[in-house]
Amino acid sequence: MRAAPKLWFVLLAACSDAAKPAPSLAAAEPSIPTDAPLVVFLGDSITAGLHLPEAQAFPAVVQRSLLDAGQPFRLVNAGSSGDTSAGGLRRIDWLLKQKPALVVVELGGNDGMRGQDVGPIHDNLEAILTKITAAGAKALLLGMRIPSSYGPDYTAKFAGVYDRLAARWRDRGVGFVPFFMKNLVGKAELFLDDGLHPSAAGQRVLAEAVTPAVAALLRR
Repeated sequence: MRAAPKLWFVLLAACSDAAKPAPSLAAAEPSIPTDAPLVVFLGDSITAGLHLPEAQAFPAVVQRSLLDAGQPFRLVNAGSSGDTSAGGLRRIDWLLKQKPALVVVELGGNDGMRGQDVGPIHDNLEAILTKITAAGAKALLLGMRIPSSYGPDYTAKFAGVYDRLAARWRDRGVGFVPFFMKNLVGKAELFLDDGLHPSAAGQRVLAEAVTPAVAALLRR
């Protein structure tokens, strides 16, 4: 069923906002071993959990879920509001110096909302995946979709970026969650009062979509 345009805007406008301070290690839970694998979430305001405490952003929710399941990991939330695929490419080398076991990539929404050429979006995301795997880490790509503000042709081409990357990298062990925000579409109650950013409940819905893939990659 086609989502209402207003709610599509609400969903994806969360990807573009003012910049957030540089990423930092999330507060470590006492029960997380110091030698537990490190997982970096590289993304924009969705990953950052803009307007919420970092503990309510979906990366921290994923961390708690897997801790409860006996699969602890240390967390770096590298979500930066307003970030693009190009910005993520500029940041990835520094993040890889921390020797993560897994990098979750949630980028491209801001590029699409600005109508940027899909070619560079694809190339930037592929370069990020290349750097991650070359560093010996695993990667998980989170798929994005945008409304038809720039016409159905652009919308389809944008979606195709993630589908092509998923197909190309599947045999290399890269995980993929298709349109990981789909369960928020059309549900205004999962957003904050500003109508732009997922609420704590919305972030929990995102975590539910991502947790199984993170768990599977960490088990490999």
